[in-house]
Amino acid sequence: MKDLSAFKFSYPIQARWSDLDALGHVNNAVFITYFEIARAQYMIEACPGWSWHKHMFLIADIQASFKTELRLSATEIEVSVRTTQMGTKSFGLEYAVSSKVEGKTLIHATGTSVQVMFDMGSKKTIPIADWVRTNLENFEAN
Repeated sequence: MKDLSAFKFSYPIQARWSDLDALGHVNNAVFITYFEIARAQYMIEACPGWSWHKHMFLIADIQASFKTELRLSATEIEVSVRTTQMGTKSFGLEYAVSSKVEGKTLIHATGTSVQVMFDMGSKKTIPIADWVRTNLENFEAN
């Protein structure tokens, strides 16, 4: 991935001292947390009416690929998110963590995740609700 033009959503992230490892850059495991933070905001924006108290999904798979280190001094850190696939009960998201360096966008990591819709009462997977599917598809189409 060389640019972020395919993403319609991004969320600003503030790197914290506690995110760093002994080498002085954001620890690889922290990028998964950055994905999580942005994913939550993406769902709220892409699916008006989404409520984390009423709707839930499980993460069935998550991947991260690291491109270049992310340091505490980085500016304008953002996580971009987009829906990439829709199944019957699951959907895929793609992520890119970027910052600005001397006016240019630098991509630090990319990733993907698969979300499976889940009913908290029955503790079973469920089909993606039509309104969720429609909202995600419309958000990405516009």
